[in-house]
Amino acid sequence: MDQPLQQHRLEVIGSDAGGLASLPAAAAALVRQADLLAAPARLLPGLRQALAEELKPPELVASDRPEQLFPQLERALAAGRAVVLLASGDPLWFGIGRLLLGRFPPECLRFHPAPSSLQLAFARLGRPWQDAEWLSLHGRDPEPLASRLQQRPAALAVLTDPGRGGVEEVRRILAASGLEAAYAVWLCERLGHPEERVLRLAPRAALPADLDPLHMVLLIAEPPPPPNPASLPLFGLDDGLWLQHPDRPGLMTKREVRIQLLADLELPGSGVLWDVGAGVGSVGLEALRLRPGLELWALERRGGSAALIRANAERLDVEPVGVLEGDALTVLQQGGPPDPDRVLLGGGGRQRLALLEIVLRRLRPLGQVVIPLATLEALAELRPPLERAGLRVQVSQLQAWRGSPLADGTRLAPLNPVLVLKGRKD
Repeated sequence: MDQPLQQHRLEVIGSDAGGLASLPAAAAALVRQADLLAAPARLLPGLRQALAEELKPPELVASDRPEQLFPQLERALAAGRAVVLLASGDPLWFGIGRLLLGRFPPECLRFHPAPSSLQLAFARLGRPWQDAEWLSLHGRDPEPLASRLQQRPAALAVLTDPGRGGVEEVRRILAASGLEAAYAVWLCERLGHPEERVLRLAPRAALPADLDPLHMVLLIAEPPPPPNPASLPLFGLDDGLWLQHPDRPGLMTKREVRIQLLADLELPGSGVLWDVGAGVGSVGLEALRLRPGLELWALERRGGSAALIRANAERLDVEPVGVLEGDALTVLQQGGPPDPDRVLLGGGGRQRLALLEIVLRRLRPLGQVVIPLATLEALAELRPPLERAGLRVQVSQLQAWRGSPLADGTRLAPLNPVLVLKGRKD
């Protein structure tokens, strides 16, 4: 049978929900010349009507059950019949193309892709999508979505699984990640169909009563709206509340870790707090909400960080004494801020040991330094200087999990573990 199959091609034509009417002329001609036409069952009534006036209308078969369809296609090709299969969008992007390639020789297949649902969705929003990421939840554990959200992608298309909750599953994971304020949620239904619908969903808004089971979701990052500081909790603010660096979204201390670091700092009612490697300012600014009498000095080398930290401070109605943008080691070697009572050493990279040596020289009596770390090697490097300086040293590890929807229950998705090295000066 191999030789006849190689002599005749199966034309696999991508289409949208409009079927034959929306195909390009060349693809429509292939359909009209077909002896056997396979297509999703939902398209068959329209195709039957559109092709009724042809001199020799093709035999129509449903393609929804490929395991039953493929033997029929093989027989038709072997008999020399012209065979066409209509598929949704791009057959090689989460379509029937993968199954066809597993059954037929590649040279027997010719693909004619139409715009995928991903392309159509971004076209409807009028948004470039070269920076977009995508994720499929069809028959999959939702944990990868929670993990991907922690990286704060600029745009994320989610191919939903209606059997697991569809868009509602996506919204639950977004809320569990604390990022409801950081993303616009777009519901895209029946793309390419005359009755397509694209809606922006407000957080916790009711879903359409006639929600189509086959839909996708676009999550588009946007600056969170300014909060009412008086309505916010005292500390432990959601990750999605913070303005981010657009080129490094998600590069911030997560809520659970922030809470632990604020506790370990044992913040006094007054004094000087250094936040070295302040990022978006989350830990230092939350410290000011807890202890308004502190003098916060935030140091961050990333360009544009000073404006971003001050913007986050304004949103929380707090005011750091100083926000210094530049290399922390250079700033501190030149004098920099007043001697500290508390230091959070969250950055520094390869300069961290040199930064710690400056901190130890300038730390006031009864001062404390807290250092969050990602690796055991960093702990081995930074613990000895604390001990040599006579500080009382504590080491702990923080491992937190966040609840993530799983079918009708909840599973725990882990965050990256963090080592916390603390030194207290007597």
